Amino acid sequence: MLEQGTVLLVDDEVMVRKATEQWLRLSGYEVISCSDAQGALAHLNPGFAGILVTDVRMPGMDGMALMHEALARVPGIPVVLVTGHGDIDMATGAMRDGAYDFIEKPFAPERLEATVQRACDKRRLMLENDRLQHDLASQSGIDARLIGLSPAIVRLKQEILLLASIDTNVIIYGETGTGKELVAQCLHEFSNRRSRNFVPVNCGAIPESLIESELFGHEAGAFTGALKKRIGKFEYADGGTFFFDEIESMPPHLQIKLLRTLQEGVIERLGGNSPIGVNLRLVAAAKADLRVEEGFREDLYYRLNQSQLHIPALRDRADDIPLLFEYYVERCAVQHGREPRRITDLERRTLQRYSWPGNVRELKNIALRFALDHRGQLADLLFPAVTPMQAVRPVQTGAVPETGSQPLAVQVGAFEAEIIRQSLGRHGGSIKAVMDELDLPRRTLNQKMMRYGINRSDFVQDAQEG
Repeated sequence: MLEQGTVLLVDDEVMVRKATEQWLRLSGYEVISCSDAQGALAHLNPGFAGILVTDVRMPGMDGMALMHEALARVPGIPVVLVTGHGDIDMATGAMRDGAYDFIEKPFAPERLEATVQRACDKRRLMLENDRLQHDLASQSGIDARLIGLSPAIVRLKQEILLLASIDTNVIIYGETGTGKELVAQCLHEFSNRRSRNFVPVNCGAIPESLIESELFGHEAGAFTGALKKRIGKFEYADGGTFFFDEIESMPPHLQIKLLRTLQEGVIERLGGNSPIGVNLRLVAAAKADLRVEEGFREDLYYRLNQSQLHIPALRDRADDIPLLFEYYVERCAVQHGREPRRITDLERRTLQRYSWPGNVRELKNIALRFALDHRGQLADLLFPAVTPMQAVRPVQTGAVPETGSQPLAVQVGAFEAEIIRQSLGRHGGSIKAVMDELDLPRRTLNQKMMRYGINRSDFVQDAQEG
């Protein structure tokens, strides 16, 4: 098949058929030419990947009957009707019945070519979407939950399946938007706890005044407004999996109570005196190493840190990016009743070169906007124009790393990473000194070091050797 597509051309007029066939072939299409509908039907099977262009008025089975038969045999096939002047009303009605378009005789070859091109593009997109849906539907188990074939994501899937069968607590590390809760759900779904509840809690999303009651529950009268007994989330998760997101945000007094729960397997509701046994598997998620998180208890860390999972950033699994993007574009289009958009090879490369600071969450948002706005360009969604209010004042520093013709976000990231490395080098790996020099909170610095793969120990060693 040639790159432009395949056209099944049906016309009983020899001269018209041969002229049209020649024009389409010169335009890069593969043409299957037939003089009647019966000849065309021999090619119309479910595996036919082309489009149908047919004259309406033909002896025997006419073009309208051929269209209906073609749509029955090859659902969704684009059918272009070639009509005489008196057939316009009929052709308009045929479009309501499923025809893609019609062309009135006599027609300019350029008009036919433009219509055929659009029809072939639609057919190609339909086939790609069918293939994608088939591939996703044929996947089972964890492959249907975590999409990707890159070595990093394949390794993560293997680690999840291994840990799912081992009833230990797990810390999941990953940048914002990498899918830490999805990984926690997979740990639960492929474990022997799958029949019980999976209970997620974001420590940073619940007000500190309410989080203790949310987790441990309360007895009636425990505090003002506690009119009746309430089961807490720990009790609700009994026998299942409890997921703490952003556990580094947990208040210190609550860390002590959580440590007791993990050590003794019991809780007490607020206002109650009777210990209640709970059987939990606890999975915690954090953006940075909990050992260096200010205010996080060391004994709680070691109780949680029975196993670890590290989710790769999206930029570290670039081969998966187009597949993920097309998957979310398709899903968004179906949800909103739109025709899915097809990405070009250039757009595919642009997706892979972008740094994705928001990871999969950002990709899903971009895919949604791309799917719903057929006029919008992908490059404009990834690299919106910077307004004067967004301008950043220049920073005085050393040499700027070479980034070539990479996107701005990639260059900014490389520049930021180099500043942090230089500061660590100057201060022999002292995190406190780098925080003071760059005016960064510890958590922000930790997140950036993890994002750029910067290890403090490298600079401590350099300082000792120097």
